[in-house]
Amino acid sequence: MSVPSSTARIGATAVLLTLAAGQFIMTLDSSVMNVSIATVANDVGTSVTGIQTAITLYTLVMASLMIIGGKIGAKIGFRRAFMLGCLIYGAGSLTTALAPNLTVLLIGWSLLEGIGATLILPSIVALIAVNFATAERPRAFGIVSAAGAIAVAAGPLIGGFMTTYFSWRWVFVGEVVGVIVIFLVARKLSEPERGESPPIDLVGAVLTAAGLGGAVFGVLKSAEWGWVRPKPDGASLLGISGTFWLIVGGLLVLWLMLQWELRLVNAGRVPLIDPAMFKNQRLTGGLLMFFLQFLIQAGVFFVIPLYLSIVLGLSALDTGIRLLPLSVALLIAALGVPRFFPNISPRLVVRLGVFGMLCGILLLLTHIDLDAGVEVVALPLLLLGAGIGALASQLGSVTVSSVPDSESAEVGGLQNTATNLGASLGTALAGSVMIAVLTSSLIGGINTDAAISNELASTASVELSGGVPFVSDDALEQGLDTAGITGSEAAAILDANRQARIDGLDAALALIALFAAVALFAAQRIQTYQPGASEADTGPGPQAAG
Repeated sequence: MSVPSSTARIGATAVLLTLAAGQFIMTLDSSVMNVSIATVANDVGTSVTGIQTAITLYTLVMASLMIIGGKIGAKIGFRRAFMLGCLIYGAGSLTTALAPNLTVLLIGWSLLEGIGATLILPSIVALIAVNFATAERPRAFGIVSAAGAIAVAAGPLIGGFMTTYFSWRWVFVGEVVGVIVIFLVARKLSEPERGESPPIDLVGAVLTAAGLGGAVFGVLKSAEWGWVRPKPDGASLLGISGTFWLIVGGLLVLWLMLQWELRLVNAGRVPLIDPAMFKNQRLTGGLLMFFLQFLIQAGVFFVIPLYLSIVLGLSALDTGIRLLPLSVALLIAALGVPRFFPNISPRLVVRLGVFGMLCGILLLLTHIDLDAGVEVVALPLLLLGAGIGALASQLGSVTVSSVPDSESAEVGGLQNTATNLGASLGTALAGSVMIAVLTSSLIGGINTDAAISNELASTASVELSGGVPFVSDDALEQGLDTAGITGSEAAAILDANRQARIDGLDAALALIALFAAVALFAAQRIQTYQPGASEADTGPGPQAAG
């Protein structure tokens, strides 16, 4: 398949802006409302848990249907799938903006927007492959990936600003306007002629959605249900947490899906996913790095806002502002590496990026304490942003260039599945570890403080054993006052909670740092030469297997 000139129908800059804008809006929706959950819950007459369910289901729909969305794009055309996704997503955003209750919010936000994203995101990957020659792709993927990562950092700032000065509903109105503009420009994107495509493997599609959906839902419910030992009031079966059963069941269904795909291949039929693709070292290396990057990234974006907003008491708007250094560093790295070092080894860039992220995490781990202020996040955020930007400049291009352009849509589905799985697991792991250590530390502090009576300490140990929420001093003080706990006992519990929060954050950061260290080893699977260049141009490196 020939790749048309990037200026054949529309200028290269317009192509990049269109696809980057699509990536920005899709990613923005995952983070923009995190700082406004309480306000949204009040407006639609539900609880915070209800809004968290909406966010969870949005991620679940994307993770479970992303591969199918890529296959649909290959069948009906990447541009057509992209535009159809924009229409569905826009309808979902409008429904969300007008939602009077939780049910309508779930239909608009979780279902329609999620389905739209599963058509748009794989098509973005395929359209870059179609509209840009191999040598141009690192810069193109860098810009588009940077747009997504910046949306993660800018989401709290945008959500906080709109909720504070206008209404959270205007965020979704803005998304409607954005996707309309993107839809109009997307009509001019280049796309090759499509040949006759085989029917979509419906059995594989159902098994993939069920397996990924079950496993991801289990991970997302881990903080509420527990991983193996069930938490009080958490779903369980035979004394084992529902999280464990969902993950095991999901993996079993995915194994059955793989057996079905192998059966189709042996029968000469076209599978949903060709198992032979996973023999490609360049492809699997890129997918693994995407998974680890988003796991680390999601964990960091879970911890830092908690420190800024809960521990330091910053507003939603100020929290978003403090995350801006990460966005700036990310954009500079994502655009600068392909421009100034076009022939640099992708493996070297990825390793340097992961190392920068690891250094940023370790700085946070060693400097966040009871006496620390907002200044401790500045340098770590710069390092994290530069690291994420470095990875963004390479991984998309390396992954999609590892297969023929005709398979770019399938790679787009796999890539976005890996990122959603990584993000879900990163948030769940960081949250579970943080709450577990917070609970243990607080109970230990209460039991060893002489200012707290033995009776109160014993009662607290029982009532808090199921998990302690990460709350501010003001919220805890109000709760203690309501419970009739005042004076020296209340002051002692507040002090113990302050230390417990730091302990919980440190534990979550230590776990994220461990995954960053693992990512350094995983980077060995990334090739040493740029897509479109020969291996001899930049030195020896791994060949793709298969």
